Amino acid sequence: MDKMHNVTDAFTMVHPVTLTRGVNAKVWDTNDRCYIDFVGGIGVLNFGHCHPHIVSAIINQTQSLIHYAYNAAAHTPYQTFMPRLCELIPINGELAGMLTNCGAEATENAIKVARLKTNRVGVIAFDGGFHGRTLAAVNLNGKVAPYKRGLGPLASCVYHIPFPSPDNEISDQQAIDALNRLFEVETDVNNIGAIIAEPVQGEGGFQLMSPSFAKYLRAFCDDHGILLIMDEIQSGYGRTGSPFAFPHLGIEPDMILLGKSIAGGLPLGAVVGKASVMNGLPKGSLGGTYSGNPVACAAANATIDIMQENEIWESADQYTQTIENTIAQWQEEGVSPWLYGLTGIGAMRGIELRHSEYGTHPSIMARVLNQAREQGLLLMPSGKHRHIIRLLPPLTIETETLQAGLDILKKVLSAIPDENPAV
Repeated sequence: MDKMHNVTDAFTMVHPVTLTRGVNAKVWDTNDRCYIDFVGGIGVLNFGHCHPHIVSAIINQTQSLIHYAYNAAAHTPYQTFMPRLCELIPINGELAGMLTNCGAEATENAIKVARLKTNRVGVIAFDGGFHGRTLAAVNLNGKVAPYKRGLGPLASCVYHIPFPSPDNEISDQQAIDALNRLFEVETDVNNIGAIIAEPVQGEGGFQLMSPSFAKYLRAFCDDHGILLIMDEIQSGYGRTGSPFAFPHLGIEPDMILLGKSIAGGLPLGAVVGKASVMNGLPKGSLGGTYSGNPVACAAANATIDIMQENEIWESADQYTQTIENTIAQWQEEGVSPWLYGLTGIGAMRGIELRHSEYGTHPSIMARVLNQAREQGLLLMPSGKHRHIIRLLPPLTIETETLQAGLDILKKVLSAIPDENPAV
């Protein structure tokens, strides 16, 4: 460990570089080397590094009010942002919500709300899901390593079922059977207060939930008085090429969780839901010292400004078409036997590295990450077997920068030998 930095060695760094600055889709390290950034702070920078409108809003806000705890006294950035956010979310009826420091805190508060409103403690989550690293949220995650290993007993009454998707081998019926088995073997359905799911899994490999299963789930929740929570922390705020991902499923949730790109790079999250769910809770049961900080709210207001411009959605459409056409062309050219195809939907796409004969292998992703970085491209892995590249460049990425990044990736993929890495 480098003791000069005094940072715990519990972190795992995907890329051993130290960054000093960034502009839109490019970053520079301490040696002033430039990289094309397809990581975007793991989904935080859908509108790029240091977007001028967001930077201006931050600077202006710091000159008037840097902080006030909303529990102590209201402030205008919070009061301006929340109505705009609720208006943006396509859920029918009156909405209400609260701001948090991050996505994990949004998850924690949503579970609190579900318990308070239903008087039930059980929660159903999905294999492969990711909802945060805090102690209650971590048990919702759909895998043990590295999030739950060594923690001992976690929050009880959390149950997992398979995640059905056109991007994996899990069918609707398998998930429905697992749900039915849960209530035959594990718990009474009347113990379940909420079901939480990502409409498109992030850590799980950019896999879209089966829309037909989502409709089944919505009806199931309605029949049994269960709240349906959609975790849009990574899939929201334009990542799929539309403001939110859940409309792709043809349903409306009771609550939606937000974070990551909501404030253009500043720490902020949100829980928004139907007013009948979010109101009528015990006074003082929700809140937080920094939750809804004025500077973060100012950045979030600027982010909504950007989302209301047609230009951003035209750019997202162009990005989507480029990715889909490029990967299809690479497959037609036979660029690499490890290029299996795309996962996800719209502008939220993953590139699956799977050989038709040898399957998946962690050494392949490690090779791609390292060689791409050496050539000036930063990538991020995902998926159960760490075999899916999740593409997270800003939706504002310049055409020439996107093409340059894809050219590097093509070169790296074409250099992977067609042999069994396990031998």
